[in-house]
Amino acid sequence: MAAFASMAFLGGLVAGSFVTVVSHRVPRGASIVGPRSLCPYCGSQIAAYDNVPVISWLALRGRGRCCGERISARYPLAELALGGLFAAVALRFRGDPAELALGLVFVAALVAVTITDLERRVIPNAILVVTAAIGIAIAAVADPASLPERLLSALAAGGLLFTAALAYPRGMGMGDVKLAALMGLFLGRSVAPALLVAFAAGTLAGLAIMAREGMAARKRAIPFGPFLALGGLVGMFAGPVLVDAYLGGFG
Repeated sequence: MAAFASMAFLGGLVAGSFVTVVSHRVPRGASIVGPRSLCPYCGSQIAAYDNVPVISWLALRGRGRCCGERISARYPLAELALGGLFAAVALRFRGDPAELALGLVFVAALVAVTITDLERRVIPNAILVVTAAIGIAIAAVADPASLPERLLSALAAGGLLFTAALAYPRGMGMGDVKLAALMGLFLGRSVAPALLVAFAAGTLAGLAIMAREGMAARKRAIPFGPFLALGGLVGMFAGPVLVDAYLGGFG
């Protein structure tokens, strides 16, 4: 079990390096296929040995070899986060290859959209569409009977967020709506507790900002994608238990 989790962690580090490339290039309309990674400051090509997840950042002490400019800590943090998530997914779904594959794809997408929403206040359609297509393909092959529930959950989650976006357009964007629909596709009925967690976390964050900055903070826009991602993780790891516990209360 430990060996399996360790392999998943290493795979997550590599996937995390790719996800940071995706989150940087896709919002800017650049190709994720090529060219090779370039320094964002001086434009020099980054050597392969300076692109090793986490290790290269530590070896370079967080600065580019070519120009000495500081490299954002978000790169190793994203790699470590996805490594940890891959290991957690591997342990949670080690006996179910289909759910394991869905979980790995899902957490990679959540990390990617969290980065793009925090940095550029955007959740790229390209990431959502590709992730949805992969999710549908996996479910169609491994568990086609689950597709109706998944599609219905996607419609319900997206519809709920769409209603919220109409009611409060300053606080909710269409990217959030589409992300909620993607969560429904991957989580099925577990999207319900996922959205509850997302709204609760977002509300608490808003109240904390208001307590610190006063009522003027009400005009401040807060990206909701990271809160949805947090809810998505809760829904994936604990959603079935939470749903069963809730429904059991009526039994």
